Amino acid sequence: MPETINLQHGSGGEKQTELLNNLIFKILDNKILNQKHDGAFLNLSGKLAFSTDSFVVSPIFFKGGNIGELAVNGTVNDVAMCGAEPKFLSLAFIIEEGFPLEDFEKIIQSIKTASENAGVKIVTGDTKVVERGKGDKIYINTSGIGEIFENSKIGIQHIKPKQAIVLNAGIAAHGMAIMSEREGLKFDSEILSDTKNLNFEVKELIQNFGEKISFLRDATRGGLASVLNEISSESRFGIEIFEEKIFVETQVKSACELLGLDPMYVANEGVFLCVCDEDIAENVLEILKTENSKAEKIGFVTEEHSGKVIMQSAFGGKRVVNPLIGEQLPRIC
Repeated sequence: MPETINLQHGSGGEKQTELLNNLIFKILDNKILNQKHDGAFLNLSGKLAFSTDSFVVSPIFFKGGNIGELAVNGTVNDVAMCGAEPKFLSLAFIIEEGFPLEDFEKIIQSIKTASENAGVKIVTGDTKVVERGKGDKIYINTSGIGEIFENSKIGIQHIKPKQAIVLNAGIAAHGMAIMSEREGLKFDSEILSDTKNLNFEVKELIQNFGEKISFLRDATRGGLASVLNEISSESRFGIEIFEEKIFVETQVKSACELLGLDPMYVANEGVFLCVCDEDIAENVLEILKTENSKAEKIGFVTEEHSGKVIMQSAFGGKRVVNPLIGEQLPRIC
C-alpha cells in the first residue's frame, strides 16, 4: 500500500522531522533553508517588494503544470509586477491526512524546478496536516521578497492618457486547462496551462525603459477584463482595446464556447499587461515577442469614457467590457 501523509507528519515530532529532512530539505537544499530556523536570515538592500498568495487549485495536477510550480510562479510574478527582482520565497503547506507521499514528492520536485528556473530560493516555510475530510488534498501558501529596480516606478498613479497597453501572450489557456480537466473535455490538441515565471521579461523591460513603464500586472483570477477594469477604475481614465489584437488559441476558444465562457474573464498564469509610453511600445513589443510571438499592443489609455473599458470588434463595432461579477471559475489557482 502506498505511503500517505498522516497526522503525525504535522505533529512537530519524529514523523514531521522525517518528512522535512527526507523530502523538503533534501530536495529544496540551499544554505539558508538548511539552517532549519523558524525564519530566514537574508541580505537585502534598498527598496523591497513583498507579496503573498495561497493556492487551492483543483485538480492539483493538470496539463502543463501542478499546484507546486503554480505556487512558485504565481508569487514570483506578483513580486516582478512591482518592478522588482524576486529573490526569496517562503513555502507553507496545509496537507490533508491520507495524501500520497509520492504525489507530495512530485510537488516538491516541481517547486524545486520552478524556483531554479525563476532564480529564487525557498528559505523558510511551514507544514501542517489536517484530519481526513477537513481539507482537499493540499493547499500551498508562498510569500516572496524582491529588490525593486532603481529605475523602476510602477503604479496606477503613474498612468497617463495616450500610453500604450501591451500584452505579452495569448489569453485564457490556464483557466481552460483546469476546466477541461474538470469537465473531461477532449480536443484535437491538448490545452496546456500557461504557468511560467515572468520576472526575466519584466527585468529586461525595466532595465531598458525604466520610468517609461508606468504599470505592470499579471492577469490571473478574473482574466484580462478584470485587470483592464481595475486600471480604468483606479486611474479614472478610459481604456480602448482592439479585439483582433488579443490572441486566443483555437482549442481554448472552442473550450470557452462549449462552457459558455468569455476568454476575457478566464484566468491566466503566464500573461501580463504593460502600460508604457507610446514612443517605446514597439520596442517593448519586440522584447516580448522574443518570448512569445503572440505578444501584441492591444490598446491605449484615453481621457474619454472615464472608468470604462471599450473594445472595438474586428467588424468595427464597440462594446463595454464590464467588470466580472461573482466568481466565474472557482479553485482556478
